[in-house]
Amino acid sequence: MNTDIEKLLELGAAAVEAELAGYAAGDDEKFGVIYDAVRYSLLGGGKRLRPFIVLQFALLAASESGEDGQRAFERALPYACALEMIHTYSLIHDDLPCMDNDELRRGKPTSHVKFGEANALLAGDALLTRSFGVAAGNRLASGEVNCLAVSLLSECAGIGGMIGGQVLDLIGESEKFDMETLERLQALKTGELIRCAALLGCFAGGASSSLCEAAEKYALGVGRAFQVVDDILDAVGDEALLGKPIGSDKESGKTTFLSFMSIPEARDYASKLTDDAITALDKFPGAETLCELARYLLTRIK
Repeated sequence: MNTDIEKLLELGAAAVEAELAGYAAGDDEKFGVIYDAVRYSLLGGGKRLRPFIVLQFALLAASESGEDGQRAFERALPYACALEMIHTYSLIHDDLPCMDNDELRRGKPTSHVKFGEANALLAGDALLTRSFGVAAGNRLASGEVNCLAVSLLSECAGIGGMIGGQVLDLIGESEKFDMETLERLQALKTGELIRCAALLGCFAGGASSSLCEAAEKYALGVGRAFQVVDDILDAVGDEALLGKPIGSDKESGKTTFLSFMSIPEARDYASKLTDDAITALDKFPGAETLCELARYLLTRIK
């Protein structure tokens, strides 16, 4: 039986999926294979966690200011889709033979297996490029807010964010990291897009500076806890349930949180990080859904 947060995630994912389908439409006759590759990965399911965080922070900001929540939700939706495009491109490229060389994603063949390496590479490029246009073209937000959104997307997805984390991740295949470097790697590779999600929602909802600050703290806790849980699942998860291979971290010799702690210790660490995330939103009425989301993400290892 679905929990309330699962139902909300499903509703949010449906809204994002419908919006993404419009953005993924194009000239199939001329560029069919690329549109097929884009849609295959972009509309391939998933919980749409990052877009959900965008939308929930927009609702929370609207609650704080007294604005109509539906208006804030609709204004945040293009930003949520832009971020999901960046996340999807990163997965396509991450799966390539020159990166993680994975053949399964969400229980289906990865993009390069389905369409070939060149088309997978181009599909990722197309999604990254399109994301900035979607954010900049948000007709429900001001030009100033759109500019802030594009700048944030560029920062969080670039060398100072996700890409920088991926570079460290590749270095980690041949070098052993200390805990401080590992936490920096994960804060960049995983955490920056989650921070981006929280702040994009704040921008869309016109949040106060105090809510923006709390959103960053929430994202830090949730992002790091998410990665700790991922490391645990890579060691002991069920491949059929996860929809991707397990044991790849150990096989590639990567440093993970399990390089420094046992699985029970890692569970406790993820719980503490989740508590920190929830505490960051303590003084904001209406944050119950975001707090429940943080708790729900821990259930992946229970």
